[in-house]
Amino acid sequence: MKKIALCILLFSAVFSLQACKTDEATEKPAAVAEKQDQPAVTPVSNEKPLRFGYMICDSRKLSEERFSPFTAYLEKKLGRRVEMILKNTFEFESLIKNKEVDFFHVNPVVAIVLKEKYKADLLLTDIRGRNGYKATGTIIARKDSGIETIEDMRGKSMVFGPALAPFGYMAQYALLLENNFDPETDFSSYTIPAGAAKHDKVIYGVEYGKYDVGAAPRIDLDRLVEENIIDLNDYNIIAESEPMPYCTVGARAEIDAALKEKMKDLLLNLKDDEVATVDGETLKVLKRMLIDGFQPVVDSEYDAIREDLKLCNMPPYNKY
Repeated sequence: MKKIALCILLFSAVFSLQACKTDEATEKPAAVAEKQDQPAVTPVSNEKPLRFGYMICDSRKLSEERFSPFTAYLEKKLGRRVEMILKNTFEFESLIKNKEVDFFHVNPVVAIVLKEKYKADLLLTDIRGRNGYKATGTIIARKDSGIETIEDMRGKSMVFGPALAPFGYMAQYALLLENNFDPETDFSSYTIPAGAAKHDKVIYGVEYGKYDVGAAPRIDLDRLVEENIIDLNDYNIIAESEPMPYCTVGARAEIDAALKEKMKDLLLNLKDDEVATVDGETLKVLKRMLIDGFQPVVDSEYDAIREDLKLCNMPPYNKY
């Protein structure tokens, strides 16, 4: 009996030692890896949080995933809490009017509205895609539709992107007017899809034959080709707009000039390998944001958008 008890004690001791070794072996590398991956921690001040408004690009969930690392990066670099505020395009006017955000990231149409109506400062433009810091809008049809020109579109159905989209609505609407085609009378019908991911819905709507022609940002067309979701050989690109500035970072007029300059400097020096930690996961900031960097705004380059907005009777130049 004594021998059996001794054996049990020895077995327990060996098991305990093995268990300790196992815990040590699994914990130590994880701890080391965490230290290697974690960016340096910068103390966060007790100042009022900086409020950064982001336009919801596709869906709230995807936009939150997209902009969270960027927000965490700003917080780390500024040493100040940064609050992420996600809103739809049509909500930004009231955000600025009521001083509910300090900085914003919006499409260039919304940026012009905020500048013209509330004197907001436009600071930087996103860099992404084949045209760098500029983008274009296309009018597309399936090749097997036989639609090759704007003239062929008469009596057909069309699907546009969101109403305040520069390259999913405005650019294409202006192209049609410039070619003596009135979208209000020369289509059999046109529509704007409801809900999220409107640009993708436009392309799918044409791909599956629900609509004869569609207004697609070239960037989204290229993305779906890269992801092998569509084959560009199946499409006619009936028209494409001139390149115009892409999504834009700006600030309310009342924000301290030194803080605006600090933000500009920070973003212009944001490199590909910069990371931020969100919910314990270390992520590359620019890659997650789906852009390649930032370019300083040249205000005169937004004039092409201003002219299209006037032609389309769109805010902030709409007259009725």
